[in-house]
Amino acid sequence: MKSNKVVLIRHGQSIWNELNKFTGWYDATLSENGKNEAKSAAILLKKNKFSFDYAYTSVLKRAIYTLRYILDELNQNWILVKKSWCLNERHYGALEGLNKDEVIKKYGEKQVLLWRRSFNIIPPKIDIQDKRFPGNDLRYSNLNISDIPLGESLEMTSKRVIPYWKTVIYPQLKNNKKILIVAHGNSLRALIQYLNNITNKDIIKLNIPTAVPIVLEFNQNNSLIQWYYLK
Repeated sequence: MKSNKVVLIRHGQSIWNELNKFTGWYDATLSENGKNEAKSAAILLKKNKFSFDYAYTSVLKRAIYTLRYILDELNQNWILVKKSWCLNERHYGALEGLNKDEVIKKYGEKQVLLWRRSFNIIPPKIDIQDKRFPGNDLRYSNLNISDIPLGESLEMTSKRVIPYWKTVIYPQLKNNKKILIVAHGNSLRALIQYLNNITNKDIIKLNIPTAVPIVLEFNQNNSLIQWYYLK
């Protein structure tokens, strides 16, 4: 039985990933290693004969550039690409820009794991006077200020990712379109949790590596059958 497939990819390593910093909505560019990771992901997709009708990404350039490298390698730069803040990484609030090891030393490994991987624990928030507040960024100028996060849990991230999946992406899947989504560790975790009914307790175990294609297979009724990393 033929199945429909959606491919998810977390962006390649960014400069802040390389520096072991909490990145969140900070617009870090790809590191050299990240560029190579994106190209390797594209080569793997090409080897497995993947092609796409639509691509979706966030408004953060580490995801946008990863997608560009992939489409360039696949010679599919011409396909329709939609960008949305709904696919952004979770906002790490006051942790954004801090070194993860230093935060662990200050707060303890258990607390930091909860901030990073749990479903409903929110990291310390910033306020709107903070230079890290996204409301100062032109790309979010069309949003209501109340919709711009000061810090997010995975649960809060899900509340923007899942509606975007349901209203924008899923209808294309139902139309048998081949879809590529290049986003971030937590926006993709939110989507995988939703599609697989992963419990809030078990989601803490899921960590998505950079630039490794994840294949979601759906049956003819557009229900998820399985998901796996492409090798």
